[in-house]
Amino acid sequence: MQSLALFDLDHTLLPIDSEYEWGRFLVAQGAVDREAFEQANERWMREYREGTLDFARHARFSLGLLAQHPRTRLDAWRATFMRDVIQPVMLPRARKLVDTHLHAGDLCCIVTATHRYLTEPIAAAFNVPHLLAVEGETVGNQADSNFTGNLVGTPSFGPGKIVRVTEWLAQRGQRMADFSRTVFYSDSRNDLPLLEKVSHPIAISPDATLRSVAEARGWPVVELFAA
Repeated sequence: MQSLALFDLDHTLLPIDSEYEWGRFLVAQGAVDREAFEQANERWMREYREGTLDFARHARFSLGLLAQHPRTRLDAWRATFMRDVIQPVMLPRARKLVDTHLHAGDLCCIVTATHRYLTEPIAAAFNVPHLLAVEGETVGNQADSNFTGNLVGTPSFGPGKIVRVTEWLAQRGQRMADFSRTVFYSDSRNDLPLLEKVSHPIAISPDATLRSVAEARGWPVVELFAA
C-alpha cells in the first residue's frame, strides 16, 4: 500500500515564514504601507504563536495585499521574491526530506495556511505535486485574473487542514484509512489537529507547545534547521 506524506511549509520545509517575508518584500517595493503592515503583522504573529489567531480576518488582510495590484505586476514581484528570498533558504536537508518520500512513491502534498498564489511556485520548486493552501477569489479570465481580497472555501488552518485533506482525498476516491502510513510534518501547535489525525506525526523544529506535546507523546522531533 502507498503511504501519504503531508508537509506544513513555513518553519517546516522553509526556515522562514514565507507570507511574512512576502509582506516585507512588498513593503520594500513600495507596494504596501510599511506602518500598517508592521502593525498588522505584529498582531498576527503574536496571535499565531499564542494559538488565538482569527484566521479568516488574517486571510482577508493577506489576500487584500494582492487585491491592491494587477496580476501582471504581482507576477513580476513574485518571480523576484522566489529568486531572492525563497530559493536561497530552500536548504538541502529540507529538499532531501521531501525527496525521500517522492522517491519512495508516496503521495505527497504541502498543506499550508499561506495563500496559494505565493505557495504554488514554492511547492513546484520542492517538486511536490499537490498543494492545499488558502484560496483567494479572483475576477477575470484565468490568464489575467485579479484578486478581490475575498477568501474562498475552508482555510487550511488548524482543524481546517483536516477538512481540506479529507476533501482532497475524497476527490481522488481515497481516504486516509486507505494508506499504509500517513505522515505529517509540522513546527506549530496550530497543526495539532492534523498531527493527531495521522499515524506518524513528526515535529520539525517545533514551537514550545508542540515540542512539549511531542515529547510527552513520544513523537519524533527533528531539528531540521539546526546549525
